[in-house]
Amino acid sequence: MSIPIPEKRVADFENKGFGMFIHWGLYSQMGKGEWVQHIHGIPMTEYQKLQSTFTASEFDARHIVAVAKAAGAKYITLTTRHHEGFSLYDTCGLNTFDAPHSPCGRDLIREFVDACNEQDVMPMFYHTTLDWYNPDFNGNFPKYLQYLRDSVEILCSNYGKIGGLWFDGNWSKPEADWEEDALYEVIRKHQPDAIIVNNTGLSHRGEVGNLQLDSVTFEQGRPTPMDREGHRKYVAAEMCHTMNNHWGFGANDCNYKSLAELIETLCACRRVGANYLLNIGPTGEGAIPLMQEALLRGIGDWVRATGNVIYTAKPCGVTGPGKDFALRDGSKLYFFIHGLRVVGDGNVVVDRGSDDTDGWRFTGVPGKIKSIRWTDAAGGGRELAFTQEGDSLKVDFTHFPYGTDLVVRVAEAELE
Repeated sequence: MSIPIPEKRVADFENKGFGMFIHWGLYSQMGKGEWVQHIHGIPMTEYQKLQSTFTASEFDARHIVAVAKAAGAKYITLTTRHHEGFSLYDTCGLNTFDAPHSPCGRDLIREFVDACNEQDVMPMFYHTTLDWYNPDFNGNFPKYLQYLRDSVEILCSNYGKIGGLWFDGNWSKPEADWEEDALYEVIRKHQPDAIIVNNTGLSHRGEVGNLQLDSVTFEQGRPTPMDREGHRKYVAAEMCHTMNNHWGFGANDCNYKSLAELIETLCACRRVGANYLLNIGPTGEGAIPLMQEALLRGIGDWVRATGNVIYTAKPCGVTGPGKDFALRDGSKLYFFIHGLRVVGDGNVVVDRGSDDTDGWRFTGVPGKIKSIRWTDAAGGGRELAFTQEGDSLKVDFTHFPYGTDLVVRVAEAELE
């Protein structure tokens, strides 16, 4: 038994580490989440009227991509068509339920791809497999599947090289024959290097499916380590996550996760080698809500402050206390340390700390360590004291100096 070698496209995808998810469609105008039509029982004939008010007047693809890049995201997965059946791209005659046939009058996916290419961010396309608009989904499923393949062929043919496709909805008909091989053959014909993902949903997190798939999915929560021993193919892992309680824009959803929680979740994903796909839900006009943009920019500040180590470093079997862990990139180990305190006067800091510690202990260290230092500027390049016996390591990690709190602090260790 052995672990298979990843194909180049899969290895490259893993090295991107962090992506932005975007849920945007007609539902965004209602500000009640992406399932509003289904959950609130709105007749499709009534719901379709939202197309007549879809202007995308504040959709600025260049700005959205710039925000993703500032956050440290290496790719963006955008809903080209969600379960409502409305397409942000030109469906080229398949129907008129698309952005070019709305007051918007634009192919928004073309704008998105062009902006990604200009700023060196990989574009990926979310596409629903479940469809509340097309009557063939329940009335003539084989005919619907051909419509789905024709839709995907447009996306694979008309926008140049794309990063991949992210499908969602097969869980709606678990016993049906989705003719997956035929769908994926369309992609491979036009985009041989595309990453193919098919979301298994909340109930089958991390489940491996069709051999053509390149990544498993985890939805919400935290991902678990992948056991690839004896598999026919190496597949990546990716966890998608909302900032609040909705994927699509929720005008009255104030329950945002903190920046600290988002940073810790990004680290938890990389701990097990999974990518982190963090969602935003633009407004009905296409603008990024201010809170969401601020959180993204805060993550980017952390990524840069800790030395951009989240991308190519991989799990290496080093285990530490609690949430602490280490990743390896070549001859370097990176220790991710949680729960450090800010050193300062008890009147101005929460939980007054000191630099005195009994040390953090790790096992499974793959070689002799020459030196350890913090990656952030506040560490000043000062080496940290440590002792090592075989694969066991004890490090005297220092707490944050007053004026700094990175939530998770990263230290770089050089292996001999």
